[in-house]
Amino acid sequence: MKNWLYILLFISGPISAQDTLMVHHVDDFPINGQANHPAWQQSKWYPLPARNELAKELDSRFKLLYSDKGIYVYMEGKDQKISTTFQNDFEDLYQADVFEVFFHPNPSAPVYFEYEINPLEKELVLMVPNFQGKFYGWLPWHYEGERKVQKKVSVKHIPGSIGTWSAELFIPFALLTPLENVPAKPGMVWKGNFCRLDYDTGKMAKWSWSPLAGTFHDYKKYGVFLFK
Repeated sequence: MKNWLYILLFISGPISAQDTLMVHHVDDFPINGQANHPAWQQSKWYPLPARNELAKELDSRFKLLYSDKGIYVYMEGKDQKISTTFQNDFEDLYQADVFEVFFHPNPSAPVYFEYEINPLEKELVLMVPNFQGKFYGWLPWHYEGERKVQKKVSVKHIPGSIGTWSAELFIPFALLTPLENVPAKPGMVWKGNFCRLDYDTGKMAKWSWSPLAGTFHDYKKYGVFLFK
């Protein structure tokens, strides 16, 4: 653990407990899109702060857990309408309503994992090399079996009012094995981010856990995870 803390201190500066997301270990459990399994009680809620004016009226938040086999993510947000039209996996989902997850297990290497899911339960799965701000995602090879992400989406529409949509994910370590510092073990430190985009007004509303004013690919400013 100390070696990884030294790396993060060198890259990011001092790390405080307040800035660190604590990820608790659990036994594997089934997902249903609503995060109502008792295991989720071991994770606190983390807010997804609004990053522009369009996002301020729609609260968003997330939870995080891990097991021996992978990482559980739950994200939810208030929404006025489902405005995405992407109905196929591996399309440009970020051009419409979407939740995004970024994992950067080895902060000393400019390569990280990105996962996107939309309200229609369509996904975009990428490994992203990012050299001097030039990034272009690569799709996974043999994306099947134990390497495939488990995903469930729940949409609660309330006519005449604001509803919510949520996504519950299990991202297997088998999919992340091209990256270093995988699988996660107690005491390990990763960096990463959790983000949301929404286009209900036709313009981009954006949220992110790490305070990124520009692109979500500014990986040097990602937040810190500590696996417990």
